[in-house]
Amino acid sequence: MKKIFALIFIFVLSASCAWARSDVTLAELNGTVGVQMEEFVKEVIANSENNGDALIIFQLDTPGGLVESMRGVVQSILASKVPVAVWIPPGGRAASAGAFIVQSAHVAAMAPGTNIGAAHPVVASGEDIKESDMSKKIMNDLKAQMRSVVQLRGRNQEITEKMIEESISLTATEALKNKVVDVIAGDVNSLIKAISGRRVKVGSNFVKINFDNEVKVSKAAMSFSEKIIQFVSDPQIAYLLISGGIMAIFFEIITPGGFMLGTAGGVMLVLGSIGLKMLPFNWAGIVLIIAGIILMVIDLVAGTSGVLTLLGLPVFCLGGVFLFRAPGGELLQVSMSVIVGIAVALGICFAFMAYLILKGFRRKVSTGQSGMIGLNVEIISDLSEKNFGQVSCHGEIWRARTESGNLAAGSSGTVKAVDGMTLIIE
Repeated sequence: MKKIFALIFIFVLSASCAWARSDVTLAELNGTVGVQMEEFVKEVIANSENNGDALIIFQLDTPGGLVESMRGVVQSILASKVPVAVWIPPGGRAASAGAFIVQSAHVAAMAPGTNIGAAHPVVASGEDIKESDMSKKIMNDLKAQMRSVVQLRGRNQEITEKMIEESISLTATEALKNKVVDVIAGDVNSLIKAISGRRVKVGSNFVKINFDNEVKVSKAAMSFSEKIIQFVSDPQIAYLLISGGIMAIFFEIITPGGFMLGTAGGVMLVLGSIGLKMLPFNWAGIVLIIAGIILMVIDLVAGTSGVLTLLGLPVFCLGGVFLFRAPGGELLQVSMSVIVGIAVALGICFAFMAYLILKGFRRKVSTGQSGMIGLNVEIISDLSEKNFGQVSCHGEIWRARTESGNLAAGSSGTVKAVDGMTLIIE
């Protein structure tokens, strides 16, 4: 009897340590690693655990992102009760923070033609962190984070640490050869086949991932609002929205009418503020951006011949550099080409507006009393210094006189000046 119970116990135990369900959840993780991606990963894992899925596949394509958000994603994957595969799809990459996420997965996979690595910490401007006690602290912390997940998953510790120290990047073939990833698969179906039957450690137990003949793959996607937040939380998009919003509002102030620019600027600022809330930003960057735009606007209003614009453009660029230079963004890379490109486009725009304003100043006045000076008139009745008469100007009858000589009816003349409602003709 004891032997029978022992056999039953062994059967139940072995069954509990294998996934025999046929449900696989596929979720895309694209763009910057940030708060929204972190929350989405938690949500997908929680739903898969409730549904009893056999496997979660995160399709990852990222240039990197925030350290704290990366830690959140890694912790969620490590704590998952469902095996997790992180797969870099064709044309994708897992750079910087993405390399940590791949290493945390129960199964790390890449498609041919993809790359992984370049996890050296950088400041928000894209430059390496300068050598200091703080930089050593950041490097050691990130290397410890990488070692912990790599040791847990049994992958190559030496190569993964070089991703941080030397910023190396590996192709799919190189990564598989050096045991940085477990599988190379060109599509989801081949990935599932390669994973089927693999034993992985989930929590403190080793489990075997088994599938039925027909594997049902369900896709998990961010909602529309989540996609908007993910989009605006990209540092470059947030920078564009904040800069454009501030600029539009200032133009509305100096050239009021229609409220179109002001409304558009307000919407852009709201969206940019949502993005900034998801990112580690520096108030000094905001102040510098505003100061740069104010200097350029004053240049247009006061007409200082471009001097203030030449000063405002570097200030504006500095604002972009310092905007995301804050704790938590050590793995965040912001393209300097975007900052410079915006500044150049802004400079061209202001130069064109200054040209239009200067051209307007030089144009002859064509309205009001000043606009009548120099117009030709036809004398209707005799004019002299003492006698007032009438003239026809642009089809209108005007009271007129002359300051020198006499002008006979039927002759023509020119408006020399305007005295109240009387034209002075010569």
